Amino acid sequence: MRLLMLGGTEFVGRAVTEAALARGWDVTVFHRGRHAAPEGTRAVHGDRTTAEGLAALAAADGDWDAVVDTWSGAPRAVRDAARLLRERAGTYAYVSSGSVYRYPGKAGSDESFPVVDGDADADAVAYAEDKRGGELAAAGAFGDGRTLLVRAGLILGPYENIGRLPWWLSRVARGGPVLAPGPRDASIQYIDVRDLAEWTLDAVAAGLYGPYNLICPTGHATMGALLDACVGVAGAPDAELRWTAPDVVTAAGIEPWQELPVWLPPGELYDTMHDTSSAKAVRAGLRCRPVGATVSDTWDWLRSLGGVAPHRPDRPRVGLSPEKEAKASDASRLLRRGVGFGVRTGRLAEARGEGLE
Repeated sequence: MRLLMLGGTEFVGRAVTEAALARGWDVTVFHRGRHAAPEGTRAVHGDRTTAEGLAALAAADGDWDAVVDTWSGAPRAVRDAARLLRERAGTYAYVSSGSVYRYPGKAGSDESFPVVDGDADADAVAYAEDKRGGELAAAGAFGDGRTLLVRAGLILGPYENIGRLPWWLSRVARGGPVLAPGPRDASIQYIDVRDLAEWTLDAVAAGLYGPYNLICPTGHATMGALLDACVGVAGAPDAELRWTAPDVVTAAGIEPWQELPVWLPPGELYDTMHDTSSAKAVRAGLRCRPVGATVSDTWDWLRSLGGVAPHRPDRPRVGLSPEKEAKASDASRLLRRGVGFGVRTGRLAEARGEGLE
């Protein structure tokens, strides 16, 4: 297989590129040159948002069986690249997002759930609308029968440049009492970036098209299993998970998802982001490795970097300050002594708006 990877040097793009190389595929990586492309690829440099960059892509030699695109900005960038490539590639796989579905979601919903409006010709507007516009741009150039829409949920694993799992690993490595937001047995959904990569390559090789929710099945992991795995591989000797009720966490002014990555309290946002059907992708071969493997491999990668993960400049930093963590611990102790606290409410829309990958 001949693959053109648009991007290919960070997180999702890198995982796809490395998986394709491991299969012996011929891989061309088109990127801006800010990071080195994986060894074994043919690199073409250019900024896809400029005329000069598109000219460099147009001048690249060869045709491809498939294109994989992870773009999350202005949809017109997908439009321009897809139009340029539609006579030179077979399938266009666009790594989209579960955020394209309208809010609030419905527990157990699948690919038939209504999506937000999008515009293939637009500049950047907001994450969900941009991703939907990217979907429309890809399909507009390649046609529905040649466009694969990989609607990824929360993405974790090595090379993560958002900081969610790296934050939890760094926190338990620091040791001491660790605020663990309950319920402990609450199911969480995510996709290991390498499982996403393998499924995407299998799908383009098989000629699949249309939308697929790429997320582990409900029940694959829990918040407890995730944090236990973090303590198991990275925890300091005195690290201790202190499980705390959701209302106590939110009453302490802590923002779910942003300050406590991955976690959401029970409610409509939890149903939207941690209870989505991936049955279609599973039928098409999706296999998800155990949560312990994702955590352990991410820790090994993080240690190889000296414990400091890279961070995308267009995404806010995540994590809870020690001061807020202490405040929540104090609130929990007072609650056990009979002092009540009000519960923060709201749809927490920022958890969707800042993106999943």
